[in-house]
Amino acid sequence: MKNNRIRVRKGLTVNLKGKPVAVVENLGRAPYYAVKPTSFLGVNPRLFVQPGDKVKAGDKLFYSKYVPEVAVGSPVSGTVKEIVRGKRRVILRVVIEADAEDSYKEFEPQDGTREDVLKTLLDSGLFAYIKQRPYDITANPADKPKAVYIPAYDTAPLAPDYNFALTNERKAFVKGVEILGKLTDGKVYITADGESSTMFDDIPGAETLKVYGPHPAGNVSVAIAHTHPIVQGDRVWVVNPWDVVIMGRLFLTGRYDATKHVAFTGPMFKEPRYYKVKQGAYLKDAVGSLLKRTEQVRLVSGNPLTGTNITEDGFLDVFDASITALSDKPKARFFGWLPFVGESRKTVYRLNADWWSNKERELDTALYGEERPFVMTEEIEEVMPLDIFPVQLLKACLTGNVDRMEQLGILEVAPEDFGLVDYISSSKINAQNIIRNGLDIMMVEIG
Repeated sequence: MKNNRIRVRKGLTVNLKGKPVAVVENLGRAPYYAVKPTSFLGVNPRLFVQPGDKVKAGDKLFYSKYVPEVAVGSPVSGTVKEIVRGKRRVILRVVIEADAEDSYKEFEPQDGTREDVLKTLLDSGLFAYIKQRPYDITANPADKPKAVYIPAYDTAPLAPDYNFALTNERKAFVKGVEILGKLTDGKVYITADGESSTMFDDIPGAETLKVYGPHPAGNVSVAIAHTHPIVQGDRVWVVNPWDVVIMGRLFLTGRYDATKHVAFTGPMFKEPRYYKVKQGAYLKDAVGSLLKRTEQVRLVSGNPLTGTNITEDGFLDVFDASITALSDKPKARFFGWLPFVGESRKTVYRLNADWWSNKERELDTALYGEERPFVMTEEIEEVMPLDIFPVQLLKACLTGNVDRMEQLGILEVAPEDFGLVDYISSSKINAQNIIRNGLDIMMVEIG
């Protein structure tokens, strides 16, 4: 094990109210669980199941049309309740009515060679949880990555503390790192908090990258840029810490156990803390008693900058390890345009008397203005630590200019790298969607 330092100076620490305390409680079993094919970018789904089918935890629900060996398994046992479709019959989610207790499909994992590991991950549906850079899509088992990254230090506001959440999962995590190491001829990198000692500092078979600086210092794109900058033809793989644990459990026990500790965060929770739940759980009803109020609350799967709105369907995304509750009723500020009146939001602009302060603030869903012309202000450059031209890249994505996108660094980024841009931009643009569309264009044009 070797320690390297990554120090980031550009960015912005958004210190919000509602951080979870270091306590884990059992939320209980949800009545329904859902797996959304839309979470697995690059997978054009084809179903293994139909409504009424019985499944065990680990049974395959759907597979990729273009890479049939890549499938996604059920996190629980139960009965397939419905297949929800959208426009043009696109599959939006597979909903499972859960049994009172899980019954598991038994696997016989082999980890002797790369081929053994791949077969077990593909058979269990866990390979689909490995993402590929560039493009931030589901990885292809035919590729051999030059490195594997595990982002275990999240600097986003109200992000979970993996050092605490995974405290009792070290054995499974170490096993997961071991099997991921067999998928590459390169190294397995783990990002960790540079300010303190963590459980990720001494993991056999991995190199720990100690990260310092404001958000987005913890984004995996920053770690990749400091270790293996991506050029055309490169492939690196990224696996979330909880998915590493779930993979480790599979190889230790032969079962697909999708349990994780999810952080319930945000100012609208009475007591923000961690809860033991399974991937894809239906949480809309369960969290009602935990909220300060149930009306005009925005539930977000993930963190406030990059998460997805789940107020309507109520399911935790299988890739997320937090649920954020924000006020959907913005507070009007008396003479809010004056810099010295009322509580201000954290900003890169020196318009407020306490712009320099890192005090905790309460974030709501207000946009503070409508979409405006996208002009050069240098505000985006102040929060972008990657060595790219972010404004020019966004404009190249808007025009679909493939050559310019590649020259300006589209292969080095993912939508999450522009979450802070969406927060601070005076133009009110949706930068994350623009980057996602740009990446989709690159996949079609270049592959």
